[in-house]
Amino acid sequence: MSQTLDSEILLTFIAIADSGSFTRAGERVGRTQSAVSMQMKRLEETIGRTLFRRIGRNVFLTADGEALLGYARRILSLNAEAIAAFHTPEMTGLARIGIFDDLAERFLPHILARFAKTHPLVELEVYAEDSHPLCERLRRGELDLALVGNGHLFPGEGQVVLREELVWVTSTRHCIHEREPLPVALTERGCSWRNSAIRALQEAGRSFRVCYSGRNHAALVAPVKAGLAVSTLPLSSVRPGMRVLNEADGFLPLQMLEVTMVRNKTADHPAIDALAQHVIASLATRPPVDQTPYGGLALPVGKRRGVAA
Repeated sequence: MSQTLDSEILLTFIAIADSGSFTRAGERVGRTQSAVSMQMKRLEETIGRTLFRRIGRNVFLTADGEALLGYARRILSLNAEAIAAFHTPEMTGLARIGIFDDLAERFLPHILARFAKTHPLVELEVYAEDSHPLCERLRRGELDLALVGNGHLFPGEGQVVLREELVWVTSTRHCIHEREPLPVALTERGCSWRNSAIRALQEAGRSFRVCYSGRNHAALVAPVKAGLAVSTLPLSSVRPGMRVLNEADGFLPLQMLEVTMVRNKTADHPAIDALAQHVIASLATRPPVDQTPYGGLALPVGKRRGVAA
């Protein structure tokens, strides 16, 4: 008898790869850590391959696990598309979503495309700006959903829907990262990205000066590509002409970027429920980070961080 892959188990598998741990994956999919472990054991039995490699308390995807991750994203995406193709769209209404600008550029097209297939009659208002004004809009009742960095939230507020590595970047055509003091381009004061960068530089004993500050990633990309400063970006935001710096270059690892979805407590329309579900599904089944070379220099995929069990 042929075996099939359970979509709920695949969703948990993707959540482990994206969230960074079995525990956080369980919180995302609504299961206990023991239930997640049992699901992964069942998945390994179905595949007939070892998907995780354990070193101490850390868990890494094996080569087979990395291969399955690509298939899992495609399977869930096709499943959602098939259901949408036979679903009669009758839902109408208005949903207002805010998304911080860096995330909007990378993931908003995918989210909107998925939602439009199943709910074409729902009107969307989209606000793309910095996390701080988005949080203010949400608390004034001007948004139904907001996707923001957790640096502007109250403890425990919202649901983490995306985790991604924050990396150091420099120009491939310049050696500005070797200069002393180090010129850096950072986000505005109070931002967790900025705090993480300063803390890493201080721990490494690097002298530095902040040459450029900005609210969004576009303000950081320009001085980096011009060879005027190094900066920090989410891994998937690294552009051609940039190189990722690591410990071999004298740059310590940074924090993980966490994106949190926060919902207006008074937003209870079915269209908003559907939008929230699509946001979670879209981020869970998004294409993997492009690991192709940038400017002739490959990203350091061999130094991936472990997944905490």
